This record gives sequence, C-alpha cells and structure tokens, in this order.
Amino acid sequence: MQNKNQVLIYGKHAVSAALNNPRRKIGKLYCLKENLDEWQEKIADNKIAVVDKKELEKMLPREAVHQGVVAVAEMLPNISLEDLCDKAREQNSCHILMLDQVTDPQNIGAIIRSCAAFGSLALVVQDKNSPQESGAMLKAAAGTFELVPVCRVTNLSRAVEKLKKEGFWVVGMDGYAKSDVSALPKDSKLAVIMGSEGTGMRRLVEESCDITVRLPINPQVESLNVSTAAAIVLYELNRK
Repeated sequence: MQNKNQVLIYGKHAVSAALNNPRRKIGKLYCLKENLDEWQEKIADNKIAVVDKKELEKMLPREAVHQGVVAVAEMLPNISLEDLCDKAREQNSCHILMLDQVTDPQNIGAIIRSCAAFGSLALVVQDKNSPQESGAMLKAAAGTFELVPVCRVTNLSRAVEKLKKEGFWVVGMDGYAKSDVSALPKDSKLAVIMGSEGTGMRRLVEESCDITVRLPINPQVESLNVSTAAAIVLYELNRK
C-alpha cells in the first residue's frame, strides 16, 4: 500500500495539517463511513476510500490512535544545511534545535511541536542516528510537523562548525553545567544541542559547543524527558 518514500499519517490534527500543506502530496485517504462527510470537503472523491475499523487498524501499529482516518502521503523533503544557513542570514536573531542521538519518534514529534510553538528556524538531526519521518512522529507532533523544516546531516560536528561560521553561538544542554539556561543571550543566533536521555551528547559534539548550560531543576531529580526539556529551553529563549 505504501512505498519507502511514503508515510502513513493518522489522527485528525496530523491528517488535516497534511492536507493543508501544499508541499505534502497525498496519495489516498482512508476513513470510516461516519467520518466521510468531514473529509470529502477537504480532498477529491477519487482519493478517498471508506473502510471499516478493522481494516483501518490493520494499516497501523498496534494501539495507534487513528481517530477514524489514515492518509498515505509522500514524505516531506528535508531542508539542506546550506538552505537553512541562507534562511538564517535573513534574520538578526533566531534559534535552531539540534538533536544528538535522540531516537524515539514520539519524543521527536513532541520536540517538533515545541519548535513550532516557539518559532525555531529548523530542527537538525544526524541522519544515521535519527528515525525517518513516521506516523507515530507526526501523530505526536499534532499537525506541526508541516510547519518546522527538518535538516538531516551526515555529521553533526561538521554541521556545528558550519553554523559557527554562519554566526551561530552553539549551546549544549548538560545537567552538570555550571551556568543555567537563563544566562543565554536572546538577541543572537543560537544553535541548541540536546543529547539522548541516557548518555547525553557525545564527547566530540559536546567539545564543539561554545558553552554548556543546564536547566535549574530540583537536584533530587536527575533529568527530564528530552521533549519536556526541549520545550522549557525553547520557552526560555522566547522570553524577553
């Protein structure tokens, strides 16, 4: 039903956002009979198929919350690092979020939602250590995946060096850092790196940072979920 360049999008928010995105090519939409009127207003009849609940569930991972609709769509093209730098040159201040070995699709989806909410220019991930766009990721992003460019790079450390040359100040999140996140200058270009919950940033990536900062949390709590931490950091960057 789908090829390697396609993704199954499920859940009303994610499917609606995909249909409203002119860059997203929709192949087919499957829905329950009771939901047909809602989707006929948004897509041509020849692209809609009415199926029963059992058929819909067979398309998806077990216990996926589909809300009665699934779309088969082309994956969105990723933004190149060069194009991302071109976008950054047009702004006096901006921020980019970078992920080092964060592998859970739902965490990444939630992080993308925060990136959209707080105006991140893009999300940068290392290609081989990050999952491809998926239905679970889009469902967690709740429609915001269509709003945030994703840049997949071969080597994260080299990408950091490129961003430095473009005027970015590179910040690593580290629970043991001496400074906390409130010390960051908010009127500059920032690239914020977050590592995996288990091991944090890799050594070479951390060494490429201009500074490391921490979230000022209760010392009895070792760490936060990476998507929660990302939301707090991005909120802090937007505070005036």
